[in-house]
Amino acid sequence: MSADVETIVVGAGVVGLAVARALSLAGHETMVLEQHELIGSETSSRNSEVIHAGIYYPPGSLRAKLCVRGKELLYAFCADNGVAHARCGKLLVATNESQVPKLAAIRETAIKNGVTDLEPLAAAAAHALEPEIACVAALLSPSTGIIDSHAFMLALEGHIEANGGLVVLRCPVERIEQAAGGGFRLATAGDSGTITCRHLVVCAGLHATRLARTFAFGAQYRPPETYYAKGQYYALSGRSPFKRHIYPMPDGAWLGLHATVDVGGRCKFGPDIAWIPDIDYGFEAQKLGQFLNLIRSYYPGLQMERLHPDYTGIRPKLYRAGDPVPDFAIHGPQVHGQSGLVALYGIESPGLTASLAIGEMVAGMLAG
Repeated sequence: MSADVETIVVGAGVVGLAVARALSLAGHETMVLEQHELIGSETSSRNSEVIHAGIYYPPGSLRAKLCVRGKELLYAFCADNGVAHARCGKLLVATNESQVPKLAAIRETAIKNGVTDLEPLAAAAAHALEPEIACVAALLSPSTGIIDSHAFMLALEGHIEANGGLVVLRCPVERIEQAAGGGFRLATAGDSGTITCRHLVVCAGLHATRLARTFAFGAQYRPPETYYAKGQYYALSGRSPFKRHIYPMPDGAWLGLHATVDVGGRCKFGPDIAWIPDIDYGFEAQKLGQFLNLIRSYYPGLQMERLHPDYTGIRPKLYRAGDPVPDFAIHGPQVHGQSGLVALYGIESPGLTASLAIGEMVAGMLAG
């Protein structure tokens, strides 16, 4: 077919931009379509900005493999492109003796994932590193870090454009159709009309399922459902009590109400988790009491008056509360049967860390 553009990526979040960069580097004529007026306006700009080590995820899963690979790529990219970041490290803390065996289990999982630098610490050693914490034992993860996610996305956009690609803002995609002769026709909102492409990557985050369901797949494939999990953050005024990130024990798939220190040295706590039916970024200040109790389990010196509401974020999840946690869903022709199409669903944490590795993977799928 004769298409307007060789390859279109829908969604200019961090994963969509990383995918578009990888495709443009591979020689694709690439266009990114973004519904908002700024790149990274949803999940990508409303998270903890942590560079994860890859210690929690089931061995052999996409989450584990792409996180560990993505971490290496991300540190190198930041160094090469002047993106603000820090390999600040993190302490994963057990606040009572019953949690100590879980620390050991997490370390074993990390080793299976190829993360071999975790250091077990007794309470005194952990306290020597971070005097404000309360714990009975800890794991030190020296390869965990922090990144300026906005600067990272701007750098990705720069790479796309330097390789002849284009990021088009304020261009919502409403529907995907099969184009005559193969490829895809995308119906866009407003006066834009339609645009055709030979290859299509759906990186629409919170909207991926809705958009994928506008396309007429065969009877054997149905896009997975996306559920919304909202988390809110409180920031701490004044000097941070920590030099490293502090994480409590994970609770199922939730990594707990952790403390992170951004590239500017500011400390914030979050996110919590609340399952919501629709996209809603409103802040629920009445949940402060729950925050205080969770934070004080590992930071007993917290002064309530130093906490203030910061922001909320929403993660696209492929499961509901209480369900087993599935892996990332990156569906190519072998899954849905449609040549030239890759659709990504449920790309949440560690999506930021894994983004460059996801880009590599998607470019390889379309090359194959």
